Amino acid sequence: MDHEHAGTPSEHSTLTRRAFVRGTSALVAGAALGLGRGLEAQPRPPLTVEEVKALGPIPKAVLGRTGLEITIVGLGTALLGHQNSNKPEIPKLVGVFGEALDLGINYVDTARMYGGAEEALKTVLKGRRDKVILATKVWPREFTAKEAEDTFHESLRTLGVDSVDVLHLHSAGDKDMDKVLAKGGTWEFLEKAKAAGKARFLGMSGHSRPANFLRLLETDKVDVLMVAMNFVDRHIYGFEEKVLPVARKHKTGVLAMKVYGGITGGFQNYGAKTPHPSQLDASHHVRSIAYAKSLEGVAALVLGVHSSEQLRENVKRVLETRPLSKEDFDKLCEEGKTIAAGWTPRFGPVA
Repeated sequence: MDHEHAGTPSEHSTLTRRAFVRGTSALVAGAALGLGRGLEAQPRPPLTVEEVKALGPIPKAVLGRTGLEITIVGLGTALLGHQNSNKPEIPKLVGVFGEALDLGINYVDTARMYGGAEEALKTVLKGRRDKVILATKVWPREFTAKEAEDTFHESLRTLGVDSVDVLHLHSAGDKDMDKVLAKGGTWEFLEKAKAAGKARFLGMSGHSRPANFLRLLETDKVDVLMVAMNFVDRHIYGFEEKVLPVARKHKTGVLAMKVYGGITGGFQNYGAKTPHPSQLDASHHVRSIAYAKSLEGVAALVLGVHSSEQLRENVKRVLETRPLSKEDFDKLCEEGKTIAAGWTPRFGPVA
């Protein structure tokens, strides 16, 4: 199979050509497969903001046909938002989200159902809305335009903004696409929101049923795609081989999420007050970053965090980890196939 159409490395990949590494990297491509494990195992004090900034500015990549230049690591707000949804907890979110912007991250992903995330971002965005590429989502259970409109306007009010840069159809794998695309359906509202200037670009996000994403991509109306991609779920959901080639065909901007496999237990544990670890243990995290950065057409990795310490570590990893060679990529995918045998389709059905 031609690797440029199978979600494997290409010398023309978005991440590679945008020159991710600043200065001398502590992790070369081979380290992502071997030394990365040893480095992850070495205990050390948490990184400081100053140490992360000393690594240099976060590189940017073009988000497909949107033309937006986004940092190659984006901030996902679901984890912290779900775990801190009460008003007394909002200052914690403000602190972490604000630090992400201070570190130079300019792509922020949120949603109305992410607990206190949008409320916290209202404070964070004051005075620097123009520095942020902001994405939120609609998740209408009845798939109607009216329901989508109501939830989106609630998001705008909660965020304290007049518009967003990207408006996603959330969890597209769960949706009845006949209803989404019908007259009076969800997608009709998204197009109206774009025409009215309330959303600059339209997208879809999700984790399951790749066929749903293919159907919507083929309308050629999807500007941005954010899906779960890691070297294990490649062998379960398979967005890399099933969906990425079609996204590239339409010049749709692509974002990788669930790079560490999501948290153990899947969605049921997102709201847990005691943070659950990622599905992939820490020994795989550097290699997970290397894998995602090797996928052709992926502009950025959207990573959720539980704390400022995790935020800083993520930025360091993305800055220092290089994309994989074809040989190392194939080896990692083979390892992922073995791990996948012990995983379940925890994000929902595959077909």
